[in-house]
Amino acid sequence: MPRVGLTTARVVAAAADLADETGFEAVTVSALARHFGVKDASLYTHVRNLQDLRVRVALLAGGELIDEITTAVAGRAGKEALAAFAGAYRAYALRHPGRYAATQIRIDQSLVADSPALRRTAEITHGMLRAYGLTEPDLTDAVRLLRSTFHGYCALEATGGFGAPRDVRASWDKAIDALHVALENWPRDEGADG
Repeated sequence: MPRVGLTTARVVAAAADLADETGFEAVTVSALARHFGVKDASLYTHVRNLQDLRVRVALLAGGELIDEITTAVAGRAGKEALAAFAGAYRAYALRHPGRYAATQIRIDQSLVADSPALRRTAEITHGMLRAYGLTEPDLTDAVRLLRSTFHGYCALEATGGFGAPRDVRASWDKAIDALHVALENWPRDEGADG
């Protein structure tokens, strides 16, 4: 029987908060049970196992992230949309390090297809990139470029990996300028649609 007051949503939200406090890899069913003052078994009525818990945190965080990005890019196009998208991405990654780490795990494609938040992520990202005239397979390549740039920058910034005296925000702005130029001058794949 589920413990009164515990719901799957509450368990997942607490796991996401714990990830931000202690790191995503430190989130375990036992740590979460201690947080609620219950035995591990009490949580298994809400999540199947640790992997299920981590995927649920990833889906929660992915939904939060795309909500922030959607708000930021609304009514914008081109470089302005790119800068807003990137800024929302970076702000979320730095504000919620554990949740952000959760968004980087590999999720089974069937779960991705069933997730409205992850489908919305693809729609928003592709919509922004279509303003640059990109179609497949260039869309996929551009998404990979943006994701790796944003992720790499955020990961380095979060760990203090930029030691030069130049302002980190100024370098971020230059990176967005460079990405905009790259997207405007994208080398078109001969097999691209359209």
